[in-house]
Amino acid sequence: MSIKHSSEIKIKVGLDENRVPEELYWSADDGNIKNKESKALLLSVWDSESKDTYKINLWTKEMPVDEMKQFFHQTLVSMADSFEMATNDEKMSATMRDFCDYFAEKLELK
Repeated sequence: MSIKHSSEIKIKVGLDENRVPEELYWSADDGNIKNKESKALLLSVWDSESKDTYKINLWTKEMPVDEMKQFFHQTLVSMADSFEMATNDEKMSATMRDFCDYFAEKLELK
């Protein structure tokens, strides 16, 4: 199978003197997104050779804790949705969503 199209997603991180993120920007060619500012980023990449996940978890000094809690909740909900689409495992996806509801309740997000 030959590649017909390619797309780039870029992440730019501005660091302070201690290498702590102060600025996060991302661009996505296919989404017409250019240098969009963000305060947090979670990225997971699967390495099929080592059967391991490599992760980049960044947030700026300006990311408020209440927004971080909401960000994590929304990420967990999205993971449940993605898990169901990828595996068609409705039962486990529902269990994951139950946890998301519990998570939101404990953090008083809902």
